Amino acid sequence: MFWFAVIFVVAFAIAYATMPKPKGPELGTVESPTADEGRSIPVLFGTREIKGVNVVWYGDIRTEAVRKKGGKK
Repeated sequence: MFWFAVIFVVAFAIAYATMPKPKGPELGTVESPTADEGRSIPVLFGTREIKGVNVVWYGDIRTEAVRKKGGKK
């Protein structure tokens, strides 16, 4: 019974060591929204994918703590 555990641990270590490592995005390949003055704002009809987005306004970015009252109803 002890040998099964040893074989399992060794097999798991070998599988983890030979697992391919994921590559992150390279610099310059991430298409993020921009806010350039003078750039046109596209008008779309239907479902479309926009590669170069010109963001005019995104909103107030802030966090608030979630407060929840628990207990008796």
